[in-house]
Amino acid sequence: MALATGYQKRFYRMGEVCELTDLESHVLRYWEAEIPQLSPTKSRGGQRLYRPEDIELIQRIKELVQERGFTIAGARRHVASGVRSTDLLDAVDEARLEVEAILTMMEANETL
Repeated sequence: MALATGYQKRFYRMGEVCELTDLESHVLRYWEAEIPQLSPTKSRGGQRLYRPEDIELIQRIKELVQERGFTIAGARRHVASGVRSTDLLDAVDEARLEVEAILTMMEANETL
């Protein structure tokens, strides 16, 4: 039975998460050290066990850092703020593009 998140299992080992997210294990360990919300449980043997919610958070951090150009500190703040939707980020991107277009038009008028 699939979970609402789309993942089949309750826990995933680091190797599985690396395959699912297309990230290296050292990246996951670094993000765990830098982003307190990313805190997988550990087995008795010390092996990291990620829940589907952890994997979703990893995917969100990956999007922020690799696709949207956030720094790790910026991603940490974004995750801590509790904003889950990318709607706000899309609005900011759209506004940035509009401001750039206005600046370009203003610069073109100055050269006339």
